[in-house]
Amino acid sequence: MSSTGIRLHAPAPGWSITADVVVVGSGVAGLTAALRCEAAGLRTVVVTKARLDDGSTRWAQGGIAAALGEGDTPEQHLDDTLVAGAGLCDEEAVRILVTEGPDAVRRLIETGAHFDESAEGDLELTREGGHHRRRIAHAGGDATGAEISRALVEAVRARGLRTIENALVLDLLTDAAGRTAGVTLHVMGEGQHDGVGAVHAPTVVLATGGMGQVFSATTNPSVSTGDGVALALRAGAEVSDLEFVQFHPTVLFLGPDAEGQQPLVSEAVRGEGAHLVDADGVRFMVGQHELAELAPRDIVAKGIMRRMQEQDAEHMFLDARHFGAAMWEHRFPTILAACRAHGIDPVHEPIPIAPAAHYASGGVRTDSRGRTTVPGLYACGEVACTGVHGANRLASNSLLEGLVYAERIAVDITDSHADDGPHARVPAPVEHPERPAHPLLAPEARFAIQRIMTEGAGVLRSAESLAKAADQLQRLHTEARDALDENGKTAEPGVDTWEATNLLCVARVLVAAAALREETRGCHWREDHADRDDTDWRRHIVVRLNPDRTLAVHATDTADFPPTRHHQQEQ
Repeated sequence: MSSTGIRLHAPAPGWSITADVVVVGSGVAGLTAALRCEAAGLRTVVVTKARLDDGSTRWAQGGIAAALGEGDTPEQHLDDTLVAGAGLCDEEAVRILVTEGPDAVRRLIETGAHFDESAEGDLELTREGGHHRRRIAHAGGDATGAEISRALVEAVRARGLRTIENALVLDLLTDAAGRTAGVTLHVMGEGQHDGVGAVHAPTVVLATGGMGQVFSATTNPSVSTGDGVALALRAGAEVSDLEFVQFHPTVLFLGPDAEGQQPLVSEAVRGEGAHLVDADGVRFMVGQHELAELAPRDIVAKGIMRRMQEQDAEHMFLDARHFGAAMWEHRFPTILAACRAHGIDPVHEPIPIAPAAHYASGGVRTDSRGRTTVPGLYACGEVACTGVHGANRLASNSLLEGLVYAERIAVDITDSHADDGPHARVPAPVEHPERPAHPLLAPEARFAIQRIMTEGAGVLRSAESLAKAADQLQRLHTEARDALDENGKTAEPGVDTWEATNLLCVARVLVAAAALREETRGCHWREDHADRDDTDWRRHIVVRLNPDRTLAVHATDTADFPPTRHHQQEQ
């Protein structure tokens, strides 16, 4: 049972297994953590929502950033990351990332990942937005994530790690002392386990990815419904910086009514020399930033949105016709195929693009070893907020962060188990049936949430738009809560209702944080507060979920990051 007394309405577990560590998620962060824990002799179980290779990692096109090239240094990588983070990066966390990153990438290569090489056998590095050096390693041209996923999945299978696929994690279990004791989960379809069950373990690693499905248009796969952040909130953990959702500037525009996952046009295309242009062929980013199209993503996304507003246009264009067919086919075969599948040939015509939700810079608040504010609960990858990304993630730092911090988590878990002897600390979870269940939303609420968030908390935000979004989200929450409290009824438990409920949870937190932050910084753009305000807002917004399901929101100075316990203010 979660320490706040909140759980999802779900059947009692009908089966259970025991482990030392349960890792939830099968992207670069989750599988790296699992492999390292298993190698240390810990009984490790991987739980993943779809198949092992169906998470966000496989969709990563651009690559993984690290100071691996001649003349590049971790210090230069640090500088670029701090600039992109717009004053909110935790410098210690970034320094860990950039100094441990190169060796972490080399270990990934040793695990079996094959990156593109030059004719001389050196890594073929490219540039992306915000980077002053070529430091992006890529694979298969624009299929880096797919290659990393392949290598890690093969390693997991070769080592014989226990995996539970097609399983939606529900809630954290705790013991009598309030420490982590495992998770409940629902397994979909046929398999060794079906329905709701439990994995009992003293350590849980959340690596569940992002929450892009909270918006109508996103680059995230359909499984990215904020499940890890919602679980952590119900468990009493702190989340931070959830207002900083990065909208990727160049997503293939499929029409104003397109919903769900949209094809990404990697930043690496601009890194190789593609130009952003309007319908008249004018390069509108020139003069807006020294790096023009290669400015940090928040600047490029804002530049595109401004031009769209000025011209009352639904999209802009990315022009890479000068690449020629050979370069497109060799360097960007995945993007070329996606464009052609939608009737666009980038060899001969500009690509229509518009920003779409891409990456959550915030998440479950952790320290430099991936520990959350709940004992025994760790988080890494996109679900976590380590302090690395600040107000805006630097391109291709996400795969590296997942890799580096997953390894640090594995070291910390291994050290914590060393004094106990092998398999000595599997605590008994304590059930508290008298504690209330979280009301479930009907499946169709998912689309209402996405519409509310896109209209009120998308790229452009204001006090008015956020207040309207908050009111609409609160109405959904209140209707579900009242139905449960007054009538004892809720929507029927199931994957669709659990996902909709998780989306509402993270949407409420995101809107509350965005409304509180009265400035424009990084990927948070307030039309009514157009300037960055370092005097009042060089701070992090931290949120917890109260036992009565209200939000506790407060701002903390950057000096207080990583997490410590704070006095909570009701809001």
